[in-house]
Amino acid sequence: MKQVDIVIVGGGIAGASLAAEVAPHASVAILEMESQPGYHATGRSAAFWSETYGGPAIQPLTTASGEPLESGGFLQPLGAIQIGKAEHRERLDKFLGDFAASGIALEEIDPRDHIPGLREDWVLGVREPTCAYIDVAGLHAACLGAARKAGAEVLTRAELQSARRVDGGWEVETGAGPLRARILVNAAGAWADHVATRCGVAPIGITPYQRTLVQLRTDPGAPEDLPHVASLDASFYFKPEPGGRIWLSPHDETQVEPGDVAPEELDVAIAIDRFEHVVDWRVAAVERKWAGLRSFAPDRKPVYGFAPQEPAYFWCAGQGGFGIQTAPAAARVAAALLLGIAPHASVAGIDPAMYRPERFSV
Repeated sequence: MKQVDIVIVGGGIAGASLAAEVAPHASVAILEMESQPGYHATGRSAAFWSETYGGPAIQPLTTASGEPLESGGFLQPLGAIQIGKAEHRERLDKFLGDFAASGIALEEIDPRDHIPGLREDWVLGVREPTCAYIDVAGLHAACLGAARKAGAEVLTRAELQSARRVDGGWEVETGAGPLRARILVNAAGAWADHVATRCGVAPIGITPYQRTLVQLRTDPGAPEDLPHVASLDASFYFKPEPGGRIWLSPHDETQVEPGDVAPEELDVAIAIDRFEHVVDWRVAAVERKWAGLRSFAPDRKPVYGFAPQEPAYFWCAGQGGFGIQTAPAAARVAAALLLGIAPHASVAGIDPAMYRPERFSV
C-alpha cells in the first residue's frame, strides 16, 4: 500500500497551491476525483484579481498574493470601477471606509467619464487601478508543476471513498486504490463537508453556491481599455475579453448540491437585463454560458487549520469565490499551520486565527 506523509483531497487551486508549498518538506499525494484537476470551480473562474473583492477579511490574503502572482507572470493590467446610482451613496461610503486603512489605491470618480455608453443614472464610482486579469490555467498548472517537481504525486479518478484512523495516521480508500497518510488535508471545495463525513470528522457547514457567467458579443464591441465593472449593490459585474467580447455575471449565488453545474436560462436572462440597464450597447449574441461553484463557511471566511477534535485532519476549504486570487498567500498561511513552521515573510503579518476551524467549535 502506498504511504505518504500528507494526502490532499482535491486538485483544484486550493489543493494544488498548498501541495506546491508543502511538497518540498514532506511526501504528498493529491487525490483528484475527476480525470483532470481543476474541472469545477478553478476551471470556470471569472479570472480577475481585485484587492477589494471579498471584503476586508479576504483583502490581506489577496494583497499578499499580488507580488507572487505579478512576478510569476500571471497578472495582466485591467483596472476596475465600482459603480452605483445616487441611492447607493451609503454603500460607496462603506466600501471606501472598509478599505481606508488597507493601502489600496482607490479613487472616487464619475464613472460616466470612464465607461462608454454608461447610462446617465450611474453617477457614483470608485476606481481600483490595480485590478488585473489572472491567467488561471497558467497559475494552476504552475502549482501542479511545482508540486510534482518536489515529488508530489497527482492521482486522478481517485475520489476519496472513505478514510479511517489507523496507527496514528489515515488509511484511505480511493477510486485509484488504497493508501496511507500521516495527515489528511481536505481541500475538496464544494465537496469539503462530504469528504469530512467520509472521514468521520464533523462537517463545519461548507455550503456550495452556483454562479452564472455569459460571454456576450455587443454592438458596439467592448473597448480594449474597458475596466472590470461591478455594481456597488452586488447585482452584476462584467469585464472585457479579447475580440470586443464581454464576460458578464448577475452576481448570483444559488445554493446547490456539489456537482457539474450548468447555467439556468432565467439567470442568463437576468444577467442580460441588468446589463442592458447599465449601458446602451446592444447585445448582439450570447456566445457562451456556463456556471461555476463557490463554497463558503458559515461566516464566509476561509478555513485553514487542524480540526479541533482530530489533530491529523487539516481543513483547507471555504475559499468562496476568492480562492484563485488569494492562492499564493493562502497556501503559505496554510502550509505554515500544517507543517508547524514559521510563515513565509510575505504572510507573516496575517493573523491566521481568523481562519482557524476552532471558531466553529461549540
